[in-house]
Amino acid sequence: MTLDDDISNLTRIPLFAIFEAGALRMLAFSSETRLMRAGDTLFRRGEPSDGGFILTMGTIALDPYDDGRPAARFVRPWALIGETALVAPSLRPVTAVAREPATVLRISRALFHQILEQHPVTAARTRDFFRERLVDFTRGVAASVGANG
Repeated sequence: MTLDDDISNLTRIPLFAIFEAGALRMLAFSSETRLMRAGDTLFRRGEPSDGGFILTMGTIALDPYDDGRPAARFVRPWALIGETALVAPSLRPVTAVAREPATVLRISRALFHQILEQHPVTAARTRDFFRERLVDFTRGVAASVGANG
């Protein structure tokens, strides 16, 4: 796959669809590729986060229980895992395990912030993106409290 193919595929992810071309190029070029075998753990629930991952090939199971129950969710390419971890430190809420051979691009928080610093239009769009996510989340919580109250 070429760099241009990677850039095109990145736009399939809502957060990166709003990025300027230069920001996408920097993201694609500077991300670290990690190859995983079936059964490899990407990260464990409760570990501190230092960035996110883009799944480019394979399937990753996201397990919030870590106790042998079936995984709650499976992600397939092109998915962003750890969106919030790109912006701020947090603890991983799930364990992520490759269910088959997989490839991920690791995006460190430092790289993400560097991209935003160098691309102010992308930074403004990203701020608006996360603002909308927070508004939607707040409305969902309010609706669920109203329905139960």
